[in-house]
Amino acid sequence: MRAGIRIAGILNAAYGLRHTKHLSSFDSRRLPYYLTFASVVAVLCSISASNCLIAAAVVALAVQHFRQGGVLRFPPVAIPLGIFFACTVIAVALSGHSWHEGWPGIRKFYLCFVLLLVYSTFRKLSDVRRLVIAMTAMTTLSAIWSLWQFYRKYQAAQALHQDFRVYYTVERITGFMSHWMTLSGEEMMVLMLLGALLLFGAGCRLNRWLVAAGIVIVASFLAAYTRSMWMGAALGGAFLIWLRDKRWLLLAPVPVLLLLLANPFGLGERIVSIYRPAGDLDSNQFRVVCRRAGVEMMKAHPWFGLGPEQVKAQFKAYIPADVPRPLPTGAYIHLHNVYLQYGAERGLPALAAFLWFLGKMLLDFLRASRTLAPAETERRFVLYGVIAVMLAVLSAGWYEHNLGDGEILTTFLACMGCGYAAIASPRES
Repeated sequence: MRAGIRIAGILNAAYGLRHTKHLSSFDSRRLPYYLTFASVVAVLCSISASNCLIAAAVVALAVQHFRQGGVLRFPPVAIPLGIFFACTVIAVALSGHSWHEGWPGIRKFYLCFVLLLVYSTFRKLSDVRRLVIAMTAMTTLSAIWSLWQFYRKYQAAQALHQDFRVYYTVERITGFMSHWMTLSGEEMMVLMLLGALLLFGAGCRLNRWLVAAGIVIVASFLAAYTRSMWMGAALGGAFLIWLRDKRWLLLAPVPVLLLLLANPFGLGERIVSIYRPAGDLDSNQFRVVCRRAGVEMMKAHPWFGLGPEQVKAQFKAYIPADVPRPLPTGAYIHLHNVYLQYGAERGLPALAAFLWFLGKMLLDFLRASRTLAPAETERRFVLYGVIAVMLAVLSAGWYEHNLGDGEILTTFLACMGCGYAAIASPRES
């Protein structure tokens, strides 16, 4: 069933691509763009399909470059990203473990080709708009499937006469993805881009459909029970609303209060658990243990860390002695904090390079956003959208190792590539 829906989604995206004005007649010179576009949309339903399309796009772009003189552009973050990669390789080499064990940490750098691809092939702001619409369409399909999963889980809890929140928290909706955190991370980024398009982009006949799609995605996003992503979306969304009209922020508490009072499907209790957890059902204390263990790892191995993929294997050895046993219930597979994870795995120099990489991009987008002319609606929506994505992802990263997820990382890098494409695109008149 899930495979059928994924195929239907890909076909739907492909159908949309065929019928856009921009692609009404196939232009072989834009093949790298088509493949890049498809790879970004595909990651919302299948990481394997996306990886294959990334490889095809890289080959097509390289062939075009050498045969036709096509331009290869990489965003101005090559130095920090290169240092981060070098630190990762050194961390693997000095970890005392086999290269096979550390290979997943190195392999993920393959996804950085997305930065090259998007920045090199997206030449117009309309390319980014089409991508956001296609991503919204695919995410909506995933959200619809996830809401069906939610309904089935609710039925199962009722049949077993169990409290729904207790039953559901440990086995939530996933949509087209394999985990609820992946689903929520992708939905969060798409919502930031969609929000920016609706608030700042030039209107189009699809706006009503996009609003409807956004409502479906928000429903799935809430149903996933992912508090870290909720907080990230709240920060990114507040940024967009602040820029659009500061007065709208006065209404922001209203939907939260309604959810707290109505508590549909335990959503209100889940919100309350952010500051008042219900014992082991919520993972607050478990994350505290992870953070403390991560700090101990960095103290013991400040320069090159334990090595990629070693946090899980050596976690118990770094739990502080004063932490009560048994440990709080939770998944002790990583540190559930992207910054501590990289510091513990690869050392403080690697963490510094990673922060430089992120900070450089954020600073570039903020600077470009300050030079916008009033008429530049398309550039405005792209830049504001990618800044909102960064704020959402980086804040959620304090509570989850989100950029360690291949699907989320690919989507995030594609958004960053769109931001640099917007900076480099011709000025709007």
